[in-house]
Amino acid sequence: MTFPVYLHLGSLTIHPHFLFETLAYMIGFRVYLYTRSKERTPVDKALYVIAGAIVGAALGSKILYWLEDPAQTMQRWNDLVYLMEGKTIVGGLLGGLIGVEIAKKMIGWTRSTGDDFALPLILGMMIGRIGCFLTGLSDHTYGTETTWFTGVDFGDGVLRHPTQLYEIAFLAVLGAALIAVRKRPQLHNGALFQFFMIGYLGFRLVIDFIKPTPHPYLILNNIQLACIAGLIYYILLIRRQKKENTHAEKSSLPVL
Repeated sequence: MTFPVYLHLGSLTIHPHFLFETLAYMIGFRVYLYTRSKERTPVDKALYVIAGAIVGAALGSKILYWLEDPAQTMQRWNDLVYLMEGKTIVGGLLGGLIGVEIAKKMIGWTRSTGDDFALPLILGMMIGRIGCFLTGLSDHTYGTETTWFTGVDFGDGVLRHPTQLYEIAFLAVLGAALIAVRKRPQLHNGALFQFFMIGYLGFRLVIDFIKPTPHPYLILNNIQLACIAGLIYYILLIRRQKKENTHAEKSSLPVL
């Protein structure tokens, strides 16, 4: 296989990253519209939530990318091409989360909206990672050198961990698990999205140890620091919700 793996449609040659990233957005959005709980979030509220997610994800993905190599970012602060070329999924997820919460506060909506995003995000990310893999070295999403049987030569004679494929496999398992538990009546609003975020952030925290990106923060890189912050946030959130649910259950018990 020669990387990048261009796709040919008649006389048209399409770059795999552009094609699969476009498909990821299109299909993910269509799945969101199809699976969205109409009773949970009215259409007018959902539009504000989507807008907040888009703006937040765009900013978050860029800001976290700039923190990958702070010294280089400071040196090239006026290089527009450098500033605009990169983005990160983790930054997009956490930025999108912040954007959604800001949008909800602006419209006065307090109910959780995350569950509707979990499965569309998983599907979109899996499709996008296909494009990352087919792009090869220029995408900078591959892993470190390896002697594992999974090693892939992206064109320079070096076998590397295909971390894009590892992520696709993990997301498939995570998505299947969420589908299996989503109908359970004891799950509170927002639980699916919380499980998704904890699962994915935990995966990225581990997998980034075998990525050849700069690790300027002791033994960690920018993605791993963001993952740790996100995991702390969600663990504290779940603990708080459990306490609130326990208190509500005790309050509802009859006094004998």
